[in-house]
Amino acid sequence: MSNLALFTLTILPLIFTPGPDMLFILSQVMGKDARAGVMATVGVCCGYLIHSVLVALGISAIILAYPLLFDAIRYIGVAYLLYLAFQLFRSVFSKNTLALNKKVSSNPIKKGFFTALLNPKGMLIYFAILPQFMDKTGNTIVQGLTLSFIFIGLCLVVYSSLSFIFGKFTKTVDPSKQKWIDAGAGTMIAVAATWLISH
Repeated sequence: MSNLALFTLTILPLIFTPGPDMLFILSQVMGKDARAGVMATVGVCCGYLIHSVLVALGISAIILAYPLLFDAIRYIGVAYLLYLAFQLFRSVFSKNTLALNKKVSSNPIKKGFFTALLNPKGMLIYFAILPQFMDKTGNTIVQGLTLSFIFIGLCLVVYSSLSFIFGKFTKTVDPSKQKWIDAGAGTMIAVAATWLISH
């Protein structure tokens, strides 16, 4: 349970970090309503479900066949997390702001599905994080799928909640507040990566 809690604390700042999936969801909310955002969220989660199965099975095969390669993937994953933290810190001092296309999709579930499925960042996050919390001596497929489903469940809760919040209280995104979110997320990701290096 402590391992699952640490996994949750590691991925939450990544979920809150704006990416193609979150921007698409918010665009549907701002272009129509919260319901459109929730429908887009369902599509995004379905897309991540494909990533989950592929990565869980792939990492399990690597563990069984190439244990040293698995360890190498773990360190590459930590390096990628540090890179993400650096990018977030850099955005804090950037003058660029979020650009949302408010065009409403006629089928937000389908569009959300392909947004997540074709997003390489999603796959990279899976490969960066999942191996850090998997025990090579246990059932790696079950572990990988469990961690993946936790990630998808958190995405569903967070993105759906954001859809209702943005739909009810605001129609704009405050860039200054987003920079604070980026700074906090970057700090948490950097701390998580540092902890993973020492374990």
